[in-house]
Amino acid sequence: MNRVVVTGIGICSPLGNDVDRFFTSLVEGRAGLKRVEAPWAGTVYAGLVEADLDSLFPKIKRVSLDRVSMLALLAARQAVKASGWSAEGTVSEHAGLFWGTGMGGAGTLEGAYQDLLVAKVSRLKPSTIVSVMTNAATGQIGIELGLRGPTCTYSSACSSSAIAIGEAFRAIRFGLARAALAGGSEALLTEGVIKAWESLGTLARIDAAQPETSCRPFSADRSGFLLAEGAAAVMLESLESARARGATILAEIAGYGNTGDASHITQPDADGQARAMRAALAEAGLNPDQVDHINAHGTGTKAGDMSETTAIRKVFGLGADSIPVSATKALHGHLMGATGALEFIAAIEALRRRIAPPTAHLWQPDPACDLDYVPLQARPLARAEVVMSNSFGFGGSNAVLVARRFND
Repeated sequence: MNRVVVTGIGICSPLGNDVDRFFTSLVEGRAGLKRVEAPWAGTVYAGLVEADLDSLFPKIKRVSLDRVSMLALLAARQAVKASGWSAEGTVSEHAGLFWGTGMGGAGTLEGAYQDLLVAKVSRLKPSTIVSVMTNAATGQIGIELGLRGPTCTYSSACSSSAIAIGEAFRAIRFGLARAALAGGSEALLTEGVIKAWESLGTLARIDAAQPETSCRPFSADRSGFLLAEGAAAVMLESLESARARGATILAEIAGYGNTGDASHITQPDADGQARAMRAALAEAGLNPDQVDHINAHGTGTKAGDMSETTAIRKVFGLGADSIPVSATKALHGHLMGATGALEFIAAIEALRRRIAPPTAHLWQPDPACDLDYVPLQARPLARAEVVMSNSFGFGGSNAVLVARRFND
């Protein structure tokens, strides 16, 4: 079996559009959550990507690109460029593409419904289908970057991009590809989507005095999450491929766990989450006491945070008390299908820079969520060899990734 390493990272996020700005914002505890400026939005706050997309894509190309694909392309370009990888010759035939998204082209879909049902147009734009389809971003990335190997799109709510990275890892590990771009994108800050989430009761109550602090994972006064858009990508290669190119290796992916709760469509299950963590550790050949840091799913919902706390305790036992756990959604919001990839990158950077980002806004810890959630301020990691990133989605879809410092 092949060892699988990370050689490039790309990010478009509410905290910045490159990995340095993103992670620096996390460490400094700077929230990227702002008021949505739209007639229908009222006091809605969310995480928005600040980028002039019109200047980054020619008009003829924008016709068939939803915002979700534009963000995906920007992150993908970054990751490939950072890795120094290129699709020359037959290399592209052995390079895969594994991408995740929760809702695909949500903006285009909502616009089409507005045109058809409100404006009563007789004909929709010919590019509607290719912009809306869930694998639109995957197809656009593959075309632009020349990735001709195994290609898959995953849509499993909040765990979508974590599953994409895990399956890319497996494809390289078992020799189905030599390299793969993996990650996810989401652009769902539309009136219909936000209203739907509001009706479900999972969005945070807005704090009138400090609205950007409204998402408070593991806090006694937590009330939910704030939605966000963005994209995140990692370039993965077999160690043999990376060595042959003389590539800089950022980290090694060691294990991946994927489980289903099979219990409830929205309520998380601690047993299912714990099984995913154990599966990732088993594939990595690691014991629980070798994990030095966890990036938690940490949505800020009552049920979700309690379930994850319980699951971590099930896996790590008494050792759970000594593991620094960060919940970064408090700062960048919940990117749904892209959140797993973004938070995996946060975990990799914590490993590389030997520092755990804070769980922001944790002024009133919930006594029932009694782990070391790195409250308020970043903390240097005394040991930084192995990190874990948790992603749990509606439908009971759990994905856990384990990475370690590369050691030759």
